[in-house]
Amino acid sequence: MRSTPGSAAPRRGRRTALAAAGLVAALTLTATACGGSEQDEADTKPGGGTSEAADAGGTDGGGGGLAAGLANRLKEHGIDVDRWKDGGWKDWDEDKWLSEAKDFVNPVIEGLWEPERMKSAKEADKTVSTKDAAADQGATDPEPAPVEAVAEEKPYHENAAPVGKVFFDSPEGSMVCSGTVVKDVNHPGKSNLVWTAGHCVHAGGSGGWYRNIAFVPSYNDYGKSEAELANATTTEMAPYGTWWADWAATSDQWIKGGSESGGDGAAYDYSVLHVKPEQGGKSLEETVGAALEVDFSAPSATEVSSMGAWGYPAAAPYDGLEMFKCLDRPGRLSLSPSLPTMYRIGCTMTGGSSGGGWFRVVDGETKLVSNTSIGPLENTWLAGPQLGPSAEAMYQNMSKTYGGQ
Repeated sequence: MRSTPGSAAPRRGRRTALAAAGLVAALTLTATACGGSEQDEADTKPGGGTSEAADAGGTDGGGGGLAAGLANRLKEHGIDVDRWKDGGWKDWDEDKWLSEAKDFVNPVIEGLWEPERMKSAKEADKTVSTKDAAADQGATDPEPAPVEAVAEEKPYHENAAPVGKVFFDSPEGSMVCSGTVVKDVNHPGKSNLVWTAGHCVHAGGSGGWYRNIAFVPSYNDYGKSEAELANATTTEMAPYGTWWADWAATSDQWIKGGSESGGDGAAYDYSVLHVKPEQGGKSLEETVGAALEVDFSAPSATEVSSMGAWGYPAAAPYDGLEMFKCLDRPGRLSLSPSLPTMYRIGCTMTGGSSGGGWFRVVDGETKLVSNTSIGPLENTWLAGPQLGPSAEAMYQNMSKTYGGQ
């Protein structure tokens, strides 16, 4: 989404807040499974046509957590492992920008995402142009009134534990999106899956997989200011550690048709990551103490009274250090009659919130139903893809193939 600040004040904030009260309460209830001491409390938790990353095999026990077979796959692409980890990943030669699903490689570089580097990461921009919106011939509802983003209550691990930041490196430098810990249906209680946007892991039709992709749940847990974080430790910024994506999946439509303005891939702009800790042995769900189920029923916007988007907006007037949320009744956005309709809500969050989860309450349980994909230059609304059979197939393949590793 776009990085320019929003300009309009909310015109229906009270109605939205009242309608969304149940969503806020349900998410908070879900998140409070995790308390202040992640290690102690995690011990009490119960155990019990898509694109995908190639299998990297088991771990080799070597420095940095390189998986067996990963070195060979890097060499197949003309990449020296040692040079890669010493900074060779900064070489974005078009011939070496790995783009196909089987090309995904993301070896752990221990200590790379230290506090200052995380703070300096720029928002991943996404925007929809006037031309794109005007091209609609499908079902599009009137543009929603802006809804002012509200800061999440702190500490985040007690109020929105599944939410965090996704960091990655692109040719433009270090970038940041948002993401959500989701349940793994085939490995209950031990999920290592993170949901985000496709454009947070892959450049779409013009490029390939981004590099050094990592997830930090409950980033800056107490929402401290820039001044308070002047000498922050890694633990303050990443209280539950840094989790590296060892496998990633996004849609074929995003890989082939995604662009800086969303393009034909916007309606399929979603991704699921399988992650492993930079340090530690427990699963992400056990460590964080919470995960959300993904709702793949793709309900019509007309059937849903309220949706909420969570994330870490990083472009002005935000600085990326705090978590925010927007809650609104969703409408429909169609970019083309040949593409699935997207959800749209009023929201003033800016770039950096991309990939953040959209939640709704189903029978009293909060579920992830979409993720932030695109928005306008004015930052007055957000749109996200419907998660239907294609998204579910991507998720199931990731879970069955890699979930237990």
